[in-house]
Amino acid sequence: FSLLHLPSPLHRLSVLERKMSGEAETVQVVNDFKSWLEKYEQGAVAVAAIHALTTLIKKSNASTIMELEIHLKNAQEQLLNVKYVGERSKMIQLSAACELFARHVTRTALDIGDFDQCKRKLIERGEKFAKQADLSRTVISGNALRFFTDGMSILVHGYSNVVMHCLTNAAKHGLRFKVIVSEGQPERDGYKTARVLKEAGVPVDVVLDTSVGFVMSEVDMVLTGAAGVCESGGIVNKIGTYQVSVLAMAAKKPFYVAAESYKFCRLFPLSHSDIPDAEKEPQPSEIEGVNLRLPASDLTPPQNITLLLTDIGVLTPSAVSDELIKLYY
Repeated sequence: FSLLHLPSPLHRLSVLERKMSGEAETVQVVNDFKSWLEKYEQGAVAVAAIHALTTLIKKSNASTIMELEIHLKNAQEQLLNVKYVGERSKMIQLSAACELFARHVTRTALDIGDFDQCKRKLIERGEKFAKQADLSRTVISGNALRFFTDGMSILVHGYSNVVMHCLTNAAKHGLRFKVIVSEGQPERDGYKTARVLKEAGVPVDVVLDTSVGFVMSEVDMVLTGAAGVCESGGIVNKIGTYQVSVLAMAAKKPFYVAAESYKFCRLFPLSHSDIPDAEKEPQPSEIEGVNLRLPASDLTPPQNITLLLTDIGVLTPSAVSDELIKLYY
């Protein structure tokens, strides 16, 4: 054993400085993520994450691709623990976006050997991905136009940004239609949908979630969003979406899902209980000794879905696995 093999004080200091720098960068990523969400209230958490991770690469002091990957991995773990409005329903798209970004980093590192060139390419791809994601709702609303006809009635469950883009875009194109929106318990976000549609001049009624079966015969189609699109072609979405799909299927009404491609995730849940964080601990109810269960999400299987309206085209549920392969491989 020789003293020559011991790291010098300067070397130890350099390692410590880089570690502290990486930790500071991780904290900054969380701040950038929160700032973006505050600035763009209707913005997607996936887009906020890509913006924050791309900014980390720009400012990173990492000297190797391995060091950069470690910083990015730590940052992604921190992002998945950030508290923000609607975090439970948006966790799947955030996780999918982080995983897809990590895949881009690995692929770019394999394609480009030079670190500085690799870093520039990652920044370029990150900015391009964020820009495409920003435009995805506009593309989807354009793809959805063909499914609207004058005088039709549409059932919507709760609130979805991409669904609102589809509806307001159709109204701007001069199409006349009526919307029936479910109340969307427990958040009651159906009233948010109703307010936005009223301001856009679209006739709208709100019904109780338990009244969906009663009004199903009045509608021509169901349009819903998705928190995540699974490998099977099924979707994870706001609680109650599954029962709406069952009622639509029984009434032979088309059930369309509007979803951005960054919500495509490598999940294959077989039942509602397989969904990550679908249900938290039961809460005490107003009856002593009786708990109140409040699941946030449910699973709608692919056989209940007519078509998925996405920014990469109108897809059948069976086509989702092929698109996932293209995205990740």
